Amino acid sequence: MRLADIVIPETPAARAALEAATAYCSPALLGHSIRSYLWAAAYAELNGIAFDAELLYVSAMFHDIGLVAEFDSHTVPFEEAGGHVAWIFCAGAGWPVERRVRASEVIIRHMWDEVDVAEDPEGHLLELSTGLDISGRNPQAWPEDLRAEVLARHPRLGIAGEFTACIQNQGERKPDSLAGGFVRGGVAARIAANPLDR
Repeated sequence: MRLADIVIPETPAARAALEAATAYCSPALLGHSIRSYLWAAAYAELNGIAFDAELLYVSAMFHDIGLVAEFDSHTVPFEEAGGHVAWIFCAGAGWPVERRVRASEVIIRHMWDEVDVAEDPEGHLLELSTGLDISGRNPQAWPEDLRAEVLARHPRLGIAGEFTACIQNQGERKPDSLAGGFVRGGVAARIAANPLDR
């Protein structure tokens, strides 16, 4: 499988989501969002998982938007804040309520330990792909040549350090959140050991 084999949805909502993420995310966080979609779509293709490419792409662009200063909520975990941003964005894109809710669910669930592929294929794929990109979980699930090609086209730009600082900040301010549990569970060490950064 090659990078050129991965389908990028060419819809108004997908283009607008990339535009919005580019406007608000740092270059490193934007690259992480793009790679998260690419890893997810590639995994789906490699494993015969049917998924909604537009829904997954929009969710990937906004899954960490709650870490950005303009959308960082002091009342809810960052993934929930991101889900709210996506809901509003998708309303503006003309999506029906059910589809807006799905985008929010996919974003919230990317922080879960596991998402049932039968119940939520897009959430399952985003949870797996973000696990690879941030902490290097199960890299062998993606072909080595594909990993190298994606990283050459979309370099990591220091995402490990930037994300560690973000997640630690979230964990300190919101200790009862999943981010707080990740910090207590040693996520910083896992991020630092990510084989994608070698």
